[in-house]
Amino acid sequence: MTAVNPYLPSMRIVKSALLSGTLLLVAAAAAGLWFRFGSADELERKVEIIVPIVQTEWWLVNWETNEIECSLVVEHDEFPKAAEVIYSCGEDIYIQWAETPSCTIPPEPPPPGTPICEGLYLFQASRRQAEKTVEVDLPLSSVLLTISGCTLVPPRNLCDEVPNLVFIGHEPLPNEQTIAIHIRSEDEEIDCAGERCEFPMPITTLEGIEIEFWGDSSYGDSSPVYKALIRMVDAGASNVDDQSYWYVDILSTQWIGGEVASCSQVWESLPPVGGPPLWLSTPNDPAELASAEPYAYLGGRLIANGVVDASSCADGGLLENGNANSCGEILAQDAVVEWQNQFDPTIIEIADKTNVPAYLLKNQFAVESQFWPGIWLPVEYGLGQITDNGADTALLWNEAFFAEFCPLVLEEEACSDGYLGLLPDEQGILRGALATGTDATCESCEIGIDLTHAEFTIDVFANTLLGN
Repeated sequence: MTAVNPYLPSMRIVKSALLSGTLLLVAAAAAGLWFRFGSADELERKVEIIVPIVQTEWWLVNWETNEIECSLVVEHDEFPKAAEVIYSCGEDIYIQWAETPSCTIPPEPPPPGTPICEGLYLFQASRRQAEKTVEVDLPLSSVLLTISGCTLVPPRNLCDEVPNLVFIGHEPLPNEQTIAIHIRSEDEEIDCAGERCEFPMPITTLEGIEIEFWGDSSYGDSSPVYKALIRMVDAGASNVDDQSYWYVDILSTQWIGGEVASCSQVWESLPPVGGPPLWLSTPNDPAELASAEPYAYLGGRLIANGVVDASSCADGGLLENGNANSCGEILAQDAVVEWQNQFDPTIIEIADKTNVPAYLLKNQFAVESQFWPGIWLPVEYGLGQITDNGADTALLWNEAFFAEFCPLVLEEEACSDGYLGLLPDEQGILRGALATGTDATCESCEIGIDLTHAEFTIDVFANTLLGN
């Protein structure tokens, strides 16, 4: 089996990066290639249409004087809404109307001069059919980008022939179509008639080249101007078949040719040529993620919880700090190997789901907990040993994860304004629930750990890394 640790540049580097919240920048920063997509020109399509409406006139009438205090017209059949009354009549009249109690006409008329009711009442004065001109926003045309002649498989993106860049016009309006596509770089401009433009991808430097592209529509306008950073460099010839290969990378908001390397789109940066290093990748087979490290702390936990019988060793196979001693390590090694690899299928599944590299995720667990998903001291929990600060980062910066997790702990209404919208006490409750929820310690379990719960928490740690 292949050990995980050799894929790490340095255990200390990784742990330092994890603590500073910058680890997911490593792949992008290593390449040194930065690119700003920029914002497209502000384009708009609008059309005016005439729609039938109902106009209803309402009066707010004074009970005592029978005078009309305010008249308002609304474009529906329902009673006026509070905002409509305030807009047409002002806040003072709205409050006077809202505070008017219900009025019941007495069977006998009151003495002259005595008002029957007080305040304001609502009276429908008229109702009529009408028409209204409405301005409607129409969707813009766009141009999508892919390649032909090669299927890019991250992270290497290796092609055995020069692929073609393919630009495809997309016109969402019925009876309209893209009539021309334009591509522009520093060196040349290419114009294609029709809704598809295809030509061989140019060879570039390691930094790649920036291109702009847009389409003209039969509607009479053009799409926004989009940008892409493209790179194709010679990967050399294979020693097996003497076949030439090319590394191909394309970065654009309009790319539809498959997944891009993790974080490339976020940081608008091309990944290293040939993909990131192995420790920032995800294998297809859990067997490739397997490791056989002699973790002394993990060995000690397995001995202490009765998974391994080390009674033949001095001091029961344990050191004073709870780690396995040399005799305990030898007896526990088979169980240690089995234990550290039992989470591999789930790690790969979560890696595919979140785009957090599987090797990175497994190495985090190796560094932080040696795969024992319990409590370290009183403040670090689970496989990834999350802390209060770690929970804060995940909830603040991973908005999708916050939206999913918060209603499990707090009222949904409290979660509606995001993590920063919570009261400090509510934030503390949420952080505590997230951190302690990763602790898989189980006193009633045979080995002291709830393994099903431990696997469930792998998704939490992947989302914590995404927050960072």
